[in-house]
Amino acid sequence: MAANKEVEEVIPPQEAGAKKDVEEVKVNDDRNDAVSLFNIARTRMMDINHWDQLCGKASATFTLTDSNGSEINRTAEKGDYFKIDLPAPGSAEGKGYDWVFIEEIIESNHPDGAYESIVIQVRPTANPQDKGENVAHFFNEESTSSFVLERQDKTVKAAVYGRNEIPNTATSHVVDKVRNAVVAITAILGFSNLQWRSLVKGLLST
Repeated sequence: MAANKEVEEVIPPQEAGAKKDVEEVKVNDDRNDAVSLFNIARTRMMDINHWDQLCGKASATFTLTDSNGSEINRTAEKGDYFKIDLPAPGSAEGKGYDWVFIEEIIESNHPDGAYESIVIQVRPTANPQDKGENVAHFFNEESTSSFVLERQDKTVKAAVYGRNEIPNTATSHVVDKVRNAVVAITAILGFSNLQWRSLVKGLLST
């Protein structure tokens, strides 16, 4: 199932660094089953605080916050942040976490009911609790991750598209320079693929 043109336009172009495409597809017996699965998966995708439950024991944990970095218990909205607690040494800049900003949440529904989609796009950011300037993430601010859910008739696809993944070594914390380089290279070589593979499978699990 190729990405719809509307989704392709949302995902940033690949210009530098690494990229990743992690996809999971499920073909249903009829459209009603597909619509039901899409709605369940959409609810799961918007509930960022419980992503780790979809991914299994080795997963990072994800915590939704407001613009001040205060934890919130609701579904995601554009302008929110979330902090990521990796099963690895934490970021000093992020006080133990890697931080991302939700810069877009875009939904599409075709009038004939044959297609619908939602995209959550995030970008590495500074720790909102400190209001600092340095990015608190192992990738730099050019990097993006797009979490995509699509239904085309009876087929539902969950995907994560990483673009322009570049290690974040432009930080004032010397320890973070080394930590970010190591974690970013590990992610590029495949660790993050395992994380996102677990997530997309979890989103479509029945």
